[in-house]
Amino acid sequence: MEPNRRALLAGSVALGVAGCANGAVVGFDKSARSLDIANHGEPLTLDPHKVSSPAENNIVGNLFVGLTTENARAEPIPGMAERWETSEDGLTWIFYLRPAIWSDGVRCDAHDFVFAFRRVLDPARRANHAAMLYPIKNAARINTGHLPTSEAGVTALGDRVLEIQLEHPAPYLPHALKHPAAYPAPKHVLERHGDAWIKPENIAVNGPFALLKWWSNTIIHLRKNANFWDAEQVTLEDLYFYPVPDAGVGARGVINGERGWATDFPGARASEFRRRLPGYVHIAPSLSARAIVFNCTRTPFNDPRVRRALAMALDREAMAANGESAAYAYVPAGVQQAPASYAWSAMPASARRLEALQALQDAGFGPNRPLNFTLSCAEGADLAEAARGEWVALADWVGVEIAQDETAAHAARLRARSYDCALVEQAGAFSDPRPFLAPFETSAAANISGYANPSFDALVALSDAEPDPTKRAALLASAEQAALDDAPAAAVTFGASRNLVHPDLAGYADNLENIHRARWFGARGG
Repeated sequence: MEPNRRALLAGSVALGVAGCANGAVVGFDKSARSLDIANHGEPLTLDPHKVSSPAENNIVGNLFVGLTTENARAEPIPGMAERWETSEDGLTWIFYLRPAIWSDGVRCDAHDFVFAFRRVLDPARRANHAAMLYPIKNAARINTGHLPTSEAGVTALGDRVLEIQLEHPAPYLPHALKHPAAYPAPKHVLERHGDAWIKPENIAVNGPFALLKWWSNTIIHLRKNANFWDAEQVTLEDLYFYPVPDAGVGARGVINGERGWATDFPGARASEFRRRLPGYVHIAPSLSARAIVFNCTRTPFNDPRVRRALAMALDREAMAANGESAAYAYVPAGVQQAPASYAWSAMPASARRLEALQALQDAGFGPNRPLNFTLSCAEGADLAEAARGEWVALADWVGVEIAQDETAAHAARLRARSYDCALVEQAGAFSDPRPFLAPFETSAAANISGYANPSFDALVALSDAEPDPTKRAALLASAEQAALDDAPAAAVTFGASRNLVHPDLAGYADNLENIHRARWFGARGG
């Protein structure tokens, strides 16, 4: 039986001593106003400028609030900024901050944002998501070591007025500024404690909850922050996050009543959970996609006919599982205002397969010149096996091997372009087409395919300079269509989030970004 971790936190049981619970842990305790959460992984850090996983974001997003924040549907709303103004050309934004203090009582103001943005862009920091700030004037040149951090286009015009100057119009800026990379940092704490500032005994936060305990691989305990500016509207008092990399184990905690929310569960068991846990199962479209990327710098994938044919041959409906949906574009449904799509997406699967076979023959492949290549993937090769089956069924002269690596090795292979084609997963940092198109830009660091199309790059550049949202959406759709026609990657499925949520937990709402902040949680039925 799992130890009573509440007792561990209270100090009544020594850490590391096995034992049974002295009393039942209630996953969602209405009277205590507490929520126990099976979080899918142990965070490597709680420094908002270094987070790289959803498991970390789930916690950090309850500790800090940026200039903007998200409502229950993950839509951007005012955060530290009560309001903002934008110049006519879209290049200057003025944010007017609300009066606020850090959890240690020190004023939280515009200077903390200037400090934080410079910190994220400092190349010595190697912030995982520094590119989120690249719309800011000089940000990319700072982050690549060509300018000092003092040249960032972020200025405190007063304690509660922040000016941000941009390289190009970015109507999506309110979406980007709610990302952890844009959270403020308490300069007075970092100057005193350095990288140890994030420890519970040192940390100061400006969000609805504060960090009380962090026992690695055991539990993270957050408690309501009395100094949060909107504390009166925060219902829950305590959050307990348990690192559970095994989704099945997390689900078992919900079944046993010890967890009120599991941030993942095995999708193949959805019907079982609906039967055993009425009202708990949440499966929703998410801001993620799976695709097979072709190495455009390597034969035979330097030939667009081969790429198009293999993309066309996949039966996406058959390959989608566990709440996923078939993908006929790179940008997930619901994100792009003017959707693009493969030109052949309306064709029946049988007709597509015949046309794909003909395209491969037109490219010179056949019995006398077999098409042989390797499909690389990380752990969990089900989708790769399905793609292989679709391709080898085209003709007996098509041969596909699968090379499976552990996740880090697979990522290294992709960065080095030492692959033929590879299964990849992409999650959008925010609800906008731009993050999903970035991997196809010729000069982008995220370009693992080696794809280069000047027309695509020009359309993306024009979209960056376009302040009108409707015109910008049309340019991005045209750019996406150009890439789909060239097929540097075969879009396969759009993702789905899977959560088990106590039906009495109010304020939880399914959304594309799969972001759920406990600030909005409460209790139904008393």
